[in-house]
Amino acid sequence: MSTLILGATSRVASRVAHRYAAAGHDVVLAAIELEEAQALAADVRLRHQVKAVAIRFDATDFDAHPAVIAEAAQVLGGIDVALIAFGAMGDAARARQEFSAARQVIEINYSAAVSVAELLAAHMVARGKGTLIGIASVAGDRGRQSNYLYGSAKGALALYLQGLRNRLHKDGVHVLTVKPGFMDTRMTWGVDTGRVPVLSPEAAAEAIFRAAERGADVVYLPPFWRLIMGGIRAIPEALFKRMSL
Repeated sequence: MSTLILGATSRVASRVAHRYAAAGHDVVLAAIELEEAQALAADVRLRHQVKAVAIRFDATDFDAHPAVIAEAAQVLGGIDVALIAFGAMGDAARARQEFSAARQVIEINYSAAVSVAELLAAHMVARGKGTLIGIASVAGDRGRQSNYLYGSAKGALALYLQGLRNRLHKDGVHVLTVKPGFMDTRMTWGVDTGRVPVLSPEAAAEAIFRAAERGADVVYLPPFWRLIMGGIRAIPEALFKRMSL
């Protein structure tokens, strides 16, 4: 069995790599920080005695995406599981003033994810099997003034994954959408989460692995976010636009 991690050097993605390696998967760790990915690959090999190879991947270099997926498939002898884990919160205030900053948020969180997902879908359909995991966000469940650009990109990704799941079901390919709340990642450093618990990378990785294994369609992390976001979506627009969220 084999797993490709795109955006492998994030705290959650690296733990997912270890979790799949512990289950006997060979892994390819793709990230823009190649030296960091190489160190992670060495650690995975040492701990789990599987093949672990690092390759460079730049989410915004769209023209290079086909070569990255082809290289990963060649190294692994076919991709059984793929995790699209890259993303960027961006600077919300700057993005409101400069479209170049807004475009970067959209391209990294949505356009780049769609680009690699379509390539992975074609690969898995040709093999007649596979699991494709995309990390969206609870921020995409409803537009909020504080992060509507990031949220809209993640919301678009979730909708895309839903459609892709519907398309690929008949081909034996499973598509899992992960919607995290607050997790202990680089993007949440310095963010005031109030009394809302922050999920550890280890717990998130285990939850993602188990959700994929049982064939879940959508998983909220932690699960209580499903109820929270259900409540937030139920708030009438006339009231919601007056709330400071």
